[in-house]
Amino acid sequence: MTTSTSTGKRRGRPPKVPRTHPDTRETLIRCGVEVLTEQGFVSTGIDGVLKRVGVPKGSFYHYFESKEAFGHAVLSNYADYFARKLDRWLRSDETSPLERLRLFTQDAQEGMARHDYRRGCLVGNLGQEVTLLPEGFDQRLEAILQDWQRRVADCLRLARTHGELAGDADCDALAAFFWIGWEGAVQRARLVRGPAPLVLFRQEFFARLPR
Repeated sequence: MTTSTSTGKRRGRPPKVPRTHPDTRETLIRCGVEVLTEQGFVSTGIDGVLKRVGVPKGSFYHYFESKEAFGHAVLSNYADYFARKLDRWLRSDETSPLERLRLFTQDAQEGMARHDYRRGCLVGNLGQEVTLLPEGFDQRLEAILQDWQRRVADCLRLARTHGELAGDADCDALAAFFWIGWEGAVQRARLVRGPAPLVLFRQEFFARLPR
């Protein structure tokens, strides 16, 4: 004779209860950084990202209300990561200020080589698509570039203080020129799938600094 349980609950699989996994959002963002640095924003489909990480679409919309919101989250994550990377190189006390900047560019070049020059700079990639992006991305991209530019300008000012640059060197202008040229070199390196544009820019930028 079969008896029922005292609780009266039906045996079997428990009901599905939505759960929030803190690492799911971070996994999606990390994947977004990888994909957007290769493909850009416009050609990236949410379904492709979800398939890549094995996350259902419902989970995606639990964390991001739209592809646009996802793009902003990915961009913020990348900007924070890159700012920390710049600080790690440009604030190091182990080398002179100009050598810090050289080492940063060398490290960036090696990073591109590890990915066979398929990945570039997320900010640079989105900048190429700026006329196709949702409203607000242009201001965010410019703000990030200005932040990076300020960090390089601070490093160059320190180089000027140490006598590595001429006393009248315009460090803000040099930092702006650095990022304009470096982002262009990164894009060209992706185009030719090789380091030549990066090497040429590094060589000419440092050779032409006012001493």
